[in-house]
Amino acid sequence: MQPKREESSSPPGGSDQPYSARVQAAVLAGFLAASFLVAGLGGFSTIDNVNGWYATADKAPWSPPNWLFGPVWTLLYTAMAVAAWLVWRKRAPKTRPALTAYAVQLGLNLAWTPVFFGLYPAMGTAALWLALGIIVALIAAVTVTVLYFGPISRTAGLLLLPYIAWLVFASTLNWWAAAHN
Repeated sequence: MQPKREESSSPPGGSDQPYSARVQAAVLAGFLAASFLVAGLGGFSTIDNVNGWYATADKAPWSPPNWLFGPVWTLLYTAMAVAAWLVWRKRAPKTRPALTAYAVQLGLNLAWTPVFFGLYPAMGTAALWLALGIIVALIAAVTVTVLYFGPISRTAGLLLLPYIAWLVFASTLNWWAAAHN
């Protein structure tokens, strides 16, 4: 039986030397910046529309107050970035496909907000149904990401579970809006 190898945050190429604290901090900052860039770009779509068409839209009876979305998404985007960073640090054999799945879900996340909020004034209900399709694809993509992240870093996989739960909840709000507006 071989001794258990200590887990490290080794760079690619088989080196047993861990990444320096400076490199790890820079990469974590990069993942956080990517998450908050997506959040900020989505915010541009909501600025005019949350107090515009959405303010008078028929919303699901279980819709939370608008002020709750910002703090929830801030926590979720932070957890997403930390999860990706934890996977990046491991440099396991499936790190590349795991981070590719992460990038795909981040792209779908980026697409949902402008479609739901931004396209409704131009397309009407069709935009809301299109957004529903995107959020369902997003749920699938995050699920795939969890399935990749979990074996590499259990913590990373667990950090994404509240995100999936929130997306499922948000999809019910999206469905209601599409069906009733």
